[in-house]
Amino acid sequence: MPCSAECGVNADVEKHLELGKKLLAAGQLADALSQFHAAVDGDPDNYIAYYRRATVFLAMGKSKAALPDLTKVIELKMDFTAARLQRGHLLLKQGKLDEAEDDFKKVLKSNPSENEEKEAQAQLIKSDEMQRLRSQALDAFESSDYTAAITFLDKILEVCVWDAELRELRAECFIKEGEPRKAISDLKAASKLKNDNTEAFYKISTLYYQLGDHELSLSEVRECLKLDQDHKRCFAHYKQVKKLNKLIESAEELIRDGRYTEATSKYESVMKTEPSVSEYTIRSKERICHCFSKDEKPVEAIRVCSEVLQMEADNVNALKDRAEAYLIEEMYDEAIQDYETAQEHNENDQQIREGLEKAQRLLKQSQKRDYYKILGVKRNAKKQEIIKAYRKLALQWHPDNFQNEEEKKKAEKKFIDIAAAKEVLSDPEMRKKFDDGEDPLDAETQQGGGGNPFHRSWNSWQGFNPFSSGGPFRFKFHFN
Repeated sequence: MPCSAECGVNADVEKHLELGKKLLAAGQLADALSQFHAAVDGDPDNYIAYYRRATVFLAMGKSKAALPDLTKVIELKMDFTAARLQRGHLLLKQGKLDEAEDDFKKVLKSNPSENEEKEAQAQLIKSDEMQRLRSQALDAFESSDYTAAITFLDKILEVCVWDAELRELRAECFIKEGEPRKAISDLKAASKLKNDNTEAFYKISTLYYQLGDHELSLSEVRECLKLDQDHKRCFAHYKQVKKLNKLIESAEELIRDGRYTEATSKYESVMKTEPSVSEYTIRSKERICHCFSKDEKPVEAIRVCSEVLQMEADNVNALKDRAEAYLIEEMYDEAIQDYETAQEHNENDQQIREGLEKAQRLLKQSQKRDYYKILGVKRNAKKQEIIKAYRKLALQWHPDNFQNEEEKKKAEKKFIDIAAAKEVLSDPEMRKKFDDGEDPLDAETQQGGGGNPFHRSWNSWQGFNPFSSGGPFRFKFHFN
């Protein structure tokens, strides 16, 4: 009876092995794996079951899982050269050179086939070369010759692709050579290759932080704390990054809400929180320059944007914001120059193209009649300021105030310009046209041509009360 029970188990195992083999041949790896799991559970001493399961793991790219299965095969059947050869390959890829060499030597001693013998000899030569390169890389690193160390490590890592320690060493060389992004790439690989690699996550986080990428820095340091919540350096770094991240997020929210003064204050706090990493100073000043420009504080915007551009001459955002500030200050040549420089670095930016066209129109317009200059107000003046300036000038330049014929003619022209300026700048639609570089009262810039609708004679203004827009003034003019 026991025999029949055992025979039944063996029959089941054979069935699983056969079905698994068919599924593997059909490329149905997950299903094949399930069959081989069942075969191993049914007969834990069946070396074929382990070997086939290792084959599926390798086909799935799960070399870590394949390695213990190959080791089990070798324990159960010492002379199974194919399993030993495969394990040698995996150990070589992991950079475990001594263990790999041991496997290749044992293959050569265990009556291998011709192909297996050739393969084992080739891998022994390769492993020997890796040993030599590794010792050269370590010598170069010790001598602080990081460029040479990187050259040796590049060659080793083409073969020992899963060696976490060598990737960490190359990352260290990249850091010393000032190539943090390459270091991050190697450390990310090392964090996957070695379990619980808190050190790699900590280093990746600090590198992102130095690069000014606070969000990725926060994400990586969290990975470190998931593995070890009591990791002292990760926790201290986490607190710093979180504080900085919070400040930047709230500053950006304030900018979206148009609360530029409060946003500026937040970015000043960012610079105080992290004074030693220049990237945060540059980014903070870039955003402060943006806030001043949007808040129509051109003098401050020009000052801060210029500081940014001294540190980063090709900073497109600072160029755009300074150009906008120059427009408010009526420094059109400077605005054009900034927009043109920005366009060289980003020729597809529509905002730059529109800004440049506007600056060119305003420059052309400034060479003609400028309503802001006529009233003596800034381009960002409020409507009340415009009305106030208009009243004062209309009173000053009213032709009835002048007796001399020449002076009266000059006053008439001046008065018409003042009235025209008030008409354009106190009407939101006309003012917008003018601000975009188009004179709404100039026939040349109006489509359809026709005469200038505003070039009225002095007579048409007679009886006109410049103070009729409300307010305490009542003024009566007497004309001959």
